[in-house]
Amino acid sequence: MSQLGFRTSGRVHHRRWTSCLAVLIAMAVLGGAVGFATIKGKEYLAQAFTVPDYSGPGEGTVVVQVTRGQSNRDIAVTLEEKGVVKSAEAFTRAARQDSRALGIQPGFYRLRARMSAKEALELMLDPTSRISDRVTIPEGRRLTQVVEILSKKTNIPEAEFLAALKDPESLGLPPYAKGKPEGVLFPATYDFDPGTTATSLLQAMARAHIEVAEELDLVRKAKEMGRTPLEIVTVASLVEAEARRPEDFGKIARVIYNRLEAGKKLQLDSTVHYAVNQYGRITTTQEQRANPSPYNTYVHEGLPPGPINAPGKAALKAALDPTPGDWMYFVTVNPDTGETKFAKTLAEHEEYVRKFQAWCRANKGRC
Repeated sequence: MSQLGFRTSGRVHHRRWTSCLAVLIAMAVLGGAVGFATIKGKEYLAQAFTVPDYSGPGEGTVVVQVTRGQSNRDIAVTLEEKGVVKSAEAFTRAARQDSRALGIQPGFYRLRARMSAKEALELMLDPTSRISDRVTIPEGRRLTQVVEILSKKTNIPEAEFLAALKDPESLGLPPYAKGKPEGVLFPATYDFDPGTTATSLLQAMARAHIEVAEELDLVRKAKEMGRTPLEIVTVASLVEAEARRPEDFGKIARVIYNRLEAGKKLQLDSTVHYAVNQYGRITTTQEQRANPSPYNTYVHEGLPPGPINAPGKAALKAALDPTPGDWMYFVTVNPDTGETKFAKTLAEHEEYVRKFQAWCRANKGRC
């Protein structure tokens, strides 16, 4: 009995061992399958989330335009179409990971073909990649001079600027300009891109004037002074033409207002120069001062019909806030240094005029 019982117990242990081995083998197989699946799954996910992208800085030159209002996704599509990046998705992802991408400005950019998305983004964030040029319009230039400067710098024919000026409604001039651009195309430095038109440049200048006028609260302050906004711009243009030093702007504005209130003619040579279309002279002749043009303040009382040049911010500010004083006259006694004398009486003024005449005698041909 004991032997029979022993043999029976051995069979049971053998079966249990066999079963355990089977389970272990099954678990090993299952573990291998899971490991294999995990590896393959990672490979699949990597492939699923990897987007086509070039490597390296690229080659050649590709010009790309970014227009106003475009999103980074829009820019990415353009870059793919131009062959700069391999896929829009690659650039979009690079832009999403760099907050600076939100600052990409409208304009033209010089990039390269077959660039990595990251390299393309870095190049677009580099200011030197932006294709643009600059034109500076100095304060006090007449409209004819402004057109000449713009045309020379941009290589846009003067005829195109003149054609644009004949359609003042398209330029966005302030209402008080009454359709006349003289004086309301702000003197400043402007960037222009390839494809810039005469109209778009003039529009930018008109917008700049409006922005400065709003900053100075020109319309409201003009009303408080009992003047129209156009009169303020006109006074500013006279200040711009006559002043030689910044500290004299407010004083010259005061002389103009004092003479207007006293009913005296302004008698400014700058208005005569405008009337006879003369540049580069300091004085005027008796014949020129007799010119019947409404801009000639030797002949006509009050302000000229409109601005005689493009005044800058300082001149506009002086016209709105003239220096307190009771001067009635001024004369620049030394055009080289800009020294200007202000007088309350005619006798005092004539004394300063003699100093100016002495300067003219010492500098023949310059007056």
